[in-house]
Amino acid sequence: MSNKIYFTTGPSQLFYSFQDHFRSAIRDDVGSIPHRGAQSVSIIEETTAAVKELLRIPEEYHLFFLNAANEAWDRIIQNLVIESSHHFANGAFSRKFYDFAIQHGMQSSLTQPEDGKSYDHFNVPEKAELIGLAKNETSVGFTFTETEIEKIRRKYPEKLIALDVVSASPALPVNFSAVDTAYLSVQKAFGMPPGLGLWVINERCVEKSVKKAEKTSTGSYRSIPNLKKFGIKAQTPETPNMIYIYILGKIARDILSYGVERMQHDIIYKAALINQTVENNRSLTHFVSSKAHQSPSSIVAKASDPAIFLDALRDKGVILGEGYGVHKKAHIRIANFPAHSKESIEYLCDLMADLG
Repeated sequence: MSNKIYFTTGPSQLFYSFQDHFRSAIRDDVGSIPHRGAQSVSIIEETTAAVKELLRIPEEYHLFFLNAANEAWDRIIQNLVIESSHHFANGAFSRKFYDFAIQHGMQSSLTQPEDGKSYDHFNVPEKAELIGLAKNETSVGFTFTETEIEKIRRKYPEKLIALDVVSASPALPVNFSAVDTAYLSVQKAFGMPPGLGLWVINERCVEKSVKKAEKTSTGSYRSIPNLKKFGIKAQTPETPNMIYIYILGKIARDILSYGVERMQHDIIYKAALINQTVENNRSLTHFVSSKAHQSPSSIVAKASDPAIFLDALRDKGVILGEGYGVHKKAHIRIANFPAHSKESIEYLCDLMADLG
């Protein structure tokens, strides 16, 4: 077993119980069971219940399994947008959602503040049918406050809201009832390897997909009506990654046993340690200037020479994330997920302090 600690923002550090659950899945032949059989149905039911309880997803919302969060961009545009969407983007990933919409031929629009800055307005064109938001923009460490998301919901009650919670859930509280659809991948805050995505939708999304299907295509085997048809039977349209679905449910139960509030309190405590370390280091500054919008789960700092931190810590078995995209050579990114213990964060901060 490696003695490295991964603070990369995804894939990231594996959850402490992942290997035990993986071994259990292999021992119980989860990878070989029929995907329409009773055992698979039971696993999907158990995982769905555990994840919905952990994330506090309203009971009437549906939870579907995808390959990755990136796939959700396609599925959302295919199913829920007929002509236009509007996207609030201040980083590479929220911008890519907009780019996907344009590639699908939509007449979509964009609000994009200057790098690292907060939004000065939340105006949405009347023609937009759906609003795209990123609760936690992993590329630059910007987080939307719950108050802002709820304000947008109240201002545009007739529009669908799609929320990226990729590096937020389950680390940060999210009010899913304030949005219509949300999506994430398991390789970040759930502490698993990549290969499984989750897509949450409500009945408004089902109705919009049916409406769009009357006019044009909404995709094939993973259209919302098809996902729902199989989902109500605790199945998937295709043969799913049953081992990962099994492990996801087990990890969700582990976090529930530890305590959701306790885990999220830990995230805030660990973020405070990292933020203090950044602020005390002469070579680092927060990329996001507004404290209210600095992400607790993916912390991004500008560095005069990122290689000093990346190389020195790598030699100690501590792996930080590089900057993303245009910021690759200017930033360091530090994940703070449930898989990162308080002790590992304290060790990281001690090492960084020695480099300041």
